[in-house]
Amino acid sequence: MRRFVIGQAKNLIDQTRQARHKSLRLLSLLAASDSAPVLSSPHLFSSSSDMSGSGSDSSSSSLPVTLDSLNPKVLKCEYAVRGEIVNIAQKLQEDLKINKDAYPFDEIIYCNIGNPQSLGQQPITFFREVLALCSHTALLDESATHGLFSSDSIDRAWKILDQIPGKATGAYSHSQGIKGLRDAIAAGIEARDGFPADPNDIFMTDGASPGVHMMMQLLISSEKDGILCPIPQYPLYSASIALHGGSLVPYYLDEASGWGLEISELKKQLQDARSKGITVRALVVINPGNPTGQVLAEENQREIVDFCKKEGLVLLADEVYQENVYVPDKKFHSFKKVARSMGYGEKDVCLVSFQSISKGYYGECGKRGGYMEITGFTSDVRAQIYKLASVNLCSNISGQILASLVMSPPKPGDDSYDSYIAEKEGILSSLAKRAKTLEEALNKLEGVTCNRAEGAMYLFPCINLPQKAIAAAEAAKTSPDAFYCKRLLNATGIVVVPGSGFRQVPGTWHFRCTILPQEDKIPAIVNRLTEFHKSFMDEFRN
Repeated sequence: MRRFVIGQAKNLIDQTRQARHKSLRLLSLLAASDSAPVLSSPHLFSSSSDMSGSGSDSSSSSLPVTLDSLNPKVLKCEYAVRGEIVNIAQKLQEDLKINKDAYPFDEIIYCNIGNPQSLGQQPITFFREVLALCSHTALLDESATHGLFSSDSIDRAWKILDQIPGKATGAYSHSQGIKGLRDAIAAGIEARDGFPADPNDIFMTDGASPGVHMMMQLLISSEKDGILCPIPQYPLYSASIALHGGSLVPYYLDEASGWGLEISELKKQLQDARSKGITVRALVVINPGNPTGQVLAEENQREIVDFCKKEGLVLLADEVYQENVYVPDKKFHSFKKVARSMGYGEKDVCLVSFQSISKGYYGECGKRGGYMEITGFTSDVRAQIYKLASVNLCSNISGQILASLVMSPPKPGDDSYDSYIAEKEGILSSLAKRAKTLEEALNKLEGVTCNRAEGAMYLFPCINLPQKAIAAAEAAKTSPDAFYCKRLLNATGIVVVPGSGFRQVPGTWHFRCTILPQEDKIPAIVNRLTEFHKSFMDEFRN
């Protein structure tokens, strides 16, 4: 009898474990569904039971670190590009591997982030050849190398290695970056703008983001310090301002005029902030725009430079998409070029220009390279910027090498020039086609309007959602555009970012979609999106 009872108990325990396992798996999948709003709570993704399986909760934990004990600036910080919807997509992607027939799609298409090579874009051959030779210097002593690598990539690798002490690419460099590489970048800036550039103004960084953080750290001392930021904006800026304890002062781009930047709007928001006791320290301008894709006219840039000079603001120019211009009636002009052409020099305007190897036609996101060029700062302030750079020792050497190559690519007559130009133009022309195709498809959808993508890597359509959909979103305790984006993900496998993650004019709803999936995937994306949108509108039609 005792054995029977023990056996029955074991069976009951096994059944309970199996049921619990099935329930947990079902919960994790249903978290993506707005049909069960209570399950889409962030606690499902962030609780200790989900992360560690311990079953403990922050409120009852005896561990020394809890949400309540964290820096409140960290809790305030948000970064929508890798937020909740991406977390759901990653869970779906894992489940697709073992339950391929459980979904109406066979892959997750990440249109949420500007990560070109993850979606099939190939790196530029010359850049990778030089990087390979610099990373594994023994190749330079092999006779076979001359048959595998272009002659100019071999020459460039030797030139770069000669600028690195001990030819050691695994060693720390100067905190601003290797001097010879900064020389190459300064020469590239001078060739682009037609005005002198000083390598001592260059601070090399792991992508543009650390440079932005460094400037926020420099400029913000309390919540009474404000930074003027465009709305919609790239969430790096709102996140960085929050982390450093400042105040984001919004200025709204005009969607009706192609996301225009109006000086009258800057003045209005500046005056409003000052009336609240906020000292506005800087103006952020993203050109070409992210997420909005507009390219500023040179005359508009002149007005912006004059505004910063008159109001005593640092101009933070995010120019990482400078190579991504797709329309014949627009051209990229750096703010430094514009300022110098107006006769403004070092003592007139404080300007920081950010560049990255992650965007353009190169898309080397994972290599983490970039730089900021700082002009108009006094020597004592520059010393403080250098101190901040020194705390991080230096940026990674591979990223430094690639940043120098981006600003000094092959020239006519070089062995790699023809292949380099073919690769560059092929990528940029394809991006322009993809942008146009997606823009036209979005504008055909009921209740959707989309400005043209003049540059960058994104479209930011406005969705006029039915009132029933807005009510359903409220019931699900999520924003209407996030509700739409979750439903899109569950139905199609397409990942986009809700406009609320970038901020937007209150009462309007958008999403950001990259133009980066390869051309052969664009028709399928258009078809999936079109079918979903029709179904969604039919379901929630007023």
